[in-house]
Amino acid sequence: MSSVPPAPAPAVCRILSLDGGGAKGFYTLGVLNEIEAMIAPARLCDHFDIIFGTSTGAIIAALLALGHTVAEVHKLYRDHVPTVMKRWTRRKKSKALAGLAAQVFGEATFTQLKTGVGIVATRWQMERPLIFKGDKEQAHGRKDTFVPGFGCTIADAVRASCSAYPYFEKCTITTSAGNEIELIDGGYCANNPTLYAIADAVRALNIRPGDLRVVSVGVGVYPEPKRWVSPKYFVTLFAKLFIGFTGIELLQKTLNVNTESMEQLRFVLFKTTPAIRINDTFQQPEMATDLMESDLKKLNMLYQRGGESFAKHEVELRQLLDLPAHGGGHA
Repeated sequence: MSSVPPAPAPAVCRILSLDGGGAKGFYTLGVLNEIEAMIAPARLCDHFDIIFGTSTGAIIAALLALGHTVAEVHKLYRDHVPTVMKRWTRRKKSKALAGLAAQVFGEATFTQLKTGVGIVATRWQMERPLIFKGDKEQAHGRKDTFVPGFGCTIADAVRASCSAYPYFEKCTITTSAGNEIELIDGGYCANNPTLYAIADAVRALNIRPGDLRVVSVGVGVYPEPKRWVSPKYFVTLFAKLFIGFTGIELLQKTLNVNTESMEQLRFVLFKTTPAIRINDTFQQPEMATDLMESDLKKLNMLYQRGGESFAKHEVELRQLLDLPAHGGGHA
């Protein structure tokens, strides 16, 4: 009597999604440091099939997709983020950001990525998203004319995704087709890019929603700084002379509303898709901060809080990623 071989197990697609939030990306790195240790000796680019990022999440996503460890990214953040955020005008901030992107990424292109990636930016004139990708299989159409990253460098894509106008200048890229596109921060269309990443997996890669394993990492939610006693209050006043009366509070509120709206929509549309969201709220006065934070002591505190947030989800993360209950990991 012949036996029927078992049906092959469905392919599982692992997604890592990283929110925008400026300097608060230190919290994200705190979470990722623990996840990386959990899957060791694999790197995050080995373990996740798609890594999406917006703004500060785009920087981290691109570096991870190039094969960097979280420790390496964390060092870059410690060395450079406070310097960029201390600049007073958007011109100086933008110049510092461009210089940092060139220094960190050089001329690296999207053909050098080791896993699927999505770098989210926003078209200024067309008021719609533009997502830089490295693999034409992620394209939802027009695959015959697909060019990795639209022919731009990773540095250009990351700089565009981080251009939090009006505190940074708008960023103009030139595609391989010769088109000039003016871009601003991806947070204006998807500060939480999880839904975009799921759309790639389901619509472009034809992965069933139930076969996804989604890890979505935010930057934490904190009290607003008391600007009337903070040195940054004077920086804000100075900046308003150049960019009008749009405050950091309004920008932060816009990004927060976008983040929560995207998360609610993800839950409604893909309620049965296995997913974990890590984005704790902190109410202690000493945790007051915003996306322009430049105090390294405060940023280190955010990093530590990220590690603590991971601990709350460790058991379910191991189950989601099919990892042993104690120690070790696999790709």
